[in-house]
Amino acid sequence: MAQTTINVRIDEDLKKQFEFFCNETGLNISTAINIFIKTVVREHQIPFKIATDPFYSEENMAHLKKAIKDLEDGKGVEHDLIEVED
Repeated sequence: MAQTTINVRIDEDLKKQFEFFCNETGLNISTAINIFIKTVVREHQIPFKIATDPFYSEENMAHLKKAIKDLEDGKGVEHDLIEVED
């Protein structure tokens, strides 16, 4: 089977993280990407769920806009922000 090359631009830190993952699982980047591509071709779909962040849903944005308006009108309750580490 003839081989070809695919060039992909990704964030340098993301590449390092992916490379670390691949090494931990006994793969290399090329093998991991080949597994992904073969699965897509075989199943005719991306092999994982792709979804938007629910934070930006129309329902949540409407809720946030109402909460901001309530605060501006002196009707809401303001809470301190909670810092969360990644």
